[in-house]
Amino acid sequence: MTGGTVAAGGLAVAGYQAAFADETATTTTEAAASASTTSTSSSQCVLMSSVTEGPYYLDGALVRKDITEGKSGVPLTLRIVVQDTTDSCAPVAGAAVEIWHCDAWGYYSGYTTANPGGSAPAESEDGSDANDQTYLRGYQIANANGVVKFETIIPGWYTPRTCHIHVKVHTGGEKEDGTYEGGTVNFTGQFFFDDDVVEQIFELEPYNQHSGTYTKLDDDMVYDGGGASSGLLTLKPVHKKDPSKGYKGYITVGIDPDAENTGAGGGGEGGGGTPPSGEPPADAPSDTPSTPASS
Repeated sequence: MTGGTVAAGGLAVAGYQAAFADETATTTTEAAASASTTSTSSSQCVLMSSVTEGPYYLDGALVRKDITEGKSGVPLTLRIVVQDTTDSCAPVAGAAVEIWHCDAWGYYSGYTTANPGGSAPAESEDGSDANDQTYLRGYQIANANGVVKFETIIPGWYTPRTCHIHVKVHTGGEKEDGTYEGGTVNFTGQFFFDDDVVEQIFELEPYNQHSGTYTKLDDDMVYDGGGASSGLLTLKPVHKKDPSKGYKGYITVGIDPDAENTGAGGGGEGGGGTPPSGEPPADAPSDTPSTPASS
């Protein structure tokens, strides 16, 4: 078991360095330390766990690298490598990777009155000029190496979920009118963050304006404990002693380009997706959520 863990860590480091090869060089030691503290699983090409898309998905996300729209939070540069599990892990050039996630207080665009649990200011009080239908959502098209890059923030939390990012990988469609149309959804899943990282972040502004208890990885209804193969990101801080400066995150997603995967996988109560009402809660923020969101 020990030997397997070491090998997996090495693969995660190699993948991380390859994904960020066009940016400022980092030493192997620094990258290895980052990988060992954020993920003990391999980021080699594997068909990752599929889970439900959740109740907060919206069609028509924009094709763009920066999805923040001025939303405040700890910066995250996210690199995703898409590989073909049916073809010796070859890169899937042209794959459309779509991500969406909540803001620092637990709100999703399109559902800005949905109660995040605990006590948080209203979403409209964050002072940004973000479009409440589009912020923190977007597509990127994979390059020849199967790589996409997003500039975003580390998400906050909402009851009863851990910190996470939703993802879909599409192939066979095309960019049209600023979004991505047609094709097939080949993967639907979620990315996760190490507890040690988010514990530091949630003490910072503006995250600390959302009070209450967030769900840790081991208690989450969707994350199944499989490390990178279950969506756990490899993370490296931009500044070793100041988490507010941001993080670089990396993960490999293996897909079958000929298969459709719309997120029918499991992941806890209700498939880790839709609340009992069938819709996200519509109440304004209060101390106790009326209907827990579980996307």
